[in-house]
Amino acid sequence: MGEQSPSFPVPNAFELLCVLYAHRLPARLEDLAGPSHGTVDLPLHVAWSGRRSYDVEQSKSRMGLYRTVLAEGQREDLIDSLNRELLIEQWPVLRKLVSSPIRLVWEAAFPELAAARTATAA
Repeated sequence: MGEQSPSFPVPNAFELLCVLYAHRLPARLEDLAGPSHGTVDLPLHVAWSGRRSYDVEQSKSRMGLYRTVLAEGQREDLIDSLNRELLIEQWPVLRKLVSSPIRLVWEAAFPELAAARTATAA
């Protein structure tokens, strides 16, 4: 018996990830009210293995925090853990450390991030 193709298009993994990440986005970057100083302790549903505590004032630690939250956090985690100004400031480097679907969705939704990317490229 031959395999029948479905009568509807099947999205690929990239498209599915883009949809998933788009549903998690805050309404606007100004909603990101995370700290700019101190330590952030991630909940288990975001960081279930390995490091859970990050010092926001140390660039390398903050980069790890943002990378983890962007990949694994839900909308409230993004709002509570990420800081708008710090995200924009480190986006030119951070965008190279996150997956393509995350980068695409965030830059499409927030022109400030795309501008931060092109400002440092010039």
